[in-house]
Amino acid sequence: MRNSLRGRIPGSRFLYEPFDPAEARVETLERVLDERWAALEKTFAAVEKGMERLERRLWLVVFGIAGALSAELAQKLAGSFTLPLR
Repeated sequence: MRNSLRGRIPGSRFLYEPFDPAEARVETLERVLDERWAALEKTFAAVEKGMERLERRLWLVVFGIAGALSAELAQKLAGSFTLPLR
């Protein structure tokens, strides 16, 4: 009967089709979930980027310390080797 009325009377489908609040609620919750998931992914990306920068800084410190120790060792070794004078 609904379809027969819809075919004869012009207007919005919302006038002739039943409204399902449960379906509307599910759709709304899905949209909210999608937005929250997108925000969470954006936050994770920012955290990952920060961790990568921190890791680069850490390696720079490690190589700097290794270089300083190597230079100090080279200076000590160069100072201990003296040529005998004749």
